[in-house]
Amino acid sequence: MDSRVSELFGGCCRPAGGGAGGALRGRGGAAPGGGGGGSKAKKKNGRSRGGKASNPPYLPPEAEDGNIEYKLKLVNPSQYRFEHLVTQMKWRLQEGRGEAVYQIGVEDNGLLVGLSEEEMRASLKTLRRMAEKVGADITVLREREVDYDSDVPRKITEVLVRKVPDNQQFLDLRVAVLGNVDSGKSTLLGVLTQGELDNGRGRARLNLFRHLHEIQSGRTSSISFEILGFNSKGEVVNYSDSRTAEEICESSSKMITFIDLAGHHKYLKTTIFGLTSYCPDFAMLVVSANTGIAGTTREHLGLAMALKVPFFIVISKVDLCSKATVERTVKQLERILKQPGCNKLPLLVNSDDDAVTAAQQFAQSPNITPIFTLSSVSGENLDLLKVFLNILPPLTNSKEQEELMQQLTEFQVDEIYTVPEVGTVVGGTLSSGICREGENLVVGPTDDGKFLRLKVCSIQRNRSACRVLRAGQAATLALGPFDRSLLRKGMVMVSPEMNPTICSVFEAEIVLLFHATTFRKGFQVTVHVGNVRQTAIVEKIHGKDKLRTGEKAVVRFRFIKHPEYLKIGAKLLFREGVTKGIGHVTDLQAITTKENGLEESLGPGQLSF
Repeated sequence: MDSRVSELFGGCCRPAGGGAGGALRGRGGAAPGGGGGGSKAKKKNGRSRGGKASNPPYLPPEAEDGNIEYKLKLVNPSQYRFEHLVTQMKWRLQEGRGEAVYQIGVEDNGLLVGLSEEEMRASLKTLRRMAEKVGADITVLREREVDYDSDVPRKITEVLVRKVPDNQQFLDLRVAVLGNVDSGKSTLLGVLTQGELDNGRGRARLNLFRHLHEIQSGRTSSISFEILGFNSKGEVVNYSDSRTAEEICESSSKMITFIDLAGHHKYLKTTIFGLTSYCPDFAMLVVSANTGIAGTTREHLGLAMALKVPFFIVISKVDLCSKATVERTVKQLERILKQPGCNKLPLLVNSDDDAVTAAQQFAQSPNITPIFTLSSVSGENLDLLKVFLNILPPLTNSKEQEELMQQLTEFQVDEIYTVPEVGTVVGGTLSSGICREGENLVVGPTDDGKFLRLKVCSIQRNRSACRVLRAGQAATLALGPFDRSLLRKGMVMVSPEMNPTICSVFEAEIVLLFHATTFRKGFQVTVHVGNVRQTAIVEKIHGKDKLRTGEKAVVRFRFIKHPEYLKIGAKLLFREGVTKGIGHVTDLQAITTKENGLEESLGPGQLSF
């Protein structure tokens, strides 16, 4: 990542005059064969320039992998052809982890040919039969007319195919919510998940707060989770229709889990922990229209970029401002997104068509940043955000998911509770493998570097019972009578067959994003690596005596309290006051199995069930 992103952290970002041109509005890649950009062709009602066959509108050619399928037409296929089409749909759904997008009226090379009204009706009827065969529903996202080289209006139709929920195997996306204090983050989540608009005085956010002082101050200080579901037909499922989270899970084919993070600067360590530990797929940066980019907004934007989390922007409270004020805030954001440290292409969403284009291009290109302007009080443009979230595809495909599931079990411990009549409960994310009820795992490292045995008594995911947990899913695990005092945040629960690597000393290649003076040997920083958060001391800077803002180096760190479980290549973020830096772990001085007491900790005397 460009070291110039340090400007976002240091608060010395100077808006570039005029930016790099206007905001991206439905911009696509160059079309093959000299045609216009794919999504631009759709943006202009699918019409080619001048309506001539010599310059037809194109989409990018169909890819072998992925969940997007082009079909010219599906009119009365034979039984053999129908079975082949069903098999093809199963493949696309598997690639999209339960979701696929069909473009009807498009050739495999991306040429937008279009179909007549009658042919389109017959094709959609066939597509619906195919979806029923595989246990899915279809939703028409949008239709476009293409009229080049033809006197009869011809249409292309974009259709979302989504599997009906089966045995809790819904698609789950995690979205971290960032933004300055009082920008309306919790209120927006309350409106989305409760299904009721806010009264202008923060009523919608009350159900999200976890502590009394949060209700009294109106400020989030802890990490909370809220869920928003979509069924197989693309309809919203939230607490307005369902009484419990379990009912939402049962009715949903796709689940958006919002991670509500703190906006105030004094809770920055909690916000960083939420971003590094919970592995969000996307981030939603909320900016208040009336205050613009203020407070921790730049810092949160810099964090998302440093950790390479794709983000989109929501400008809230537009009901409090004039149209000119909202436009000024949008232009301010566009300037910052286009500057050299960011190199983003803003895409302002004003219609359902924009929302569909934004969702598809956002997942394909890391440079595109959709911008929404909405109100949690009047509900203005709230539906556009729901359309975007409904269509937003996962970042990982089924092959990557299968590879993760075949690895040994590894569960990150992020939260620890004691629940009456249940015992000790831990919350976190399964990084790899599969975890089942009744499975025996080992947890550690303890303060003296040991791993202890335990048994998973039960699993809950999104507040409902679950028997099997798969890689990438977040859940809480009940550990029965296991002693809570032996646990802490930053531990891992792994399969007994794994030989976990723990260390107190490690090396990382870092970029110093911001520091007031010079960064030297002996400097103490708080290091964040995944769910690990601990103070470390700088033991050595290879090849240099000191570092200044923007410089790179390989640095040796030593944890000052106890050893931690780390992996080579893991992303690292460190901070101390205004000092901030990022990097990745390059080398570990591992403590061997005998040294860390693994064998002893697994002895009969250490069993905890």
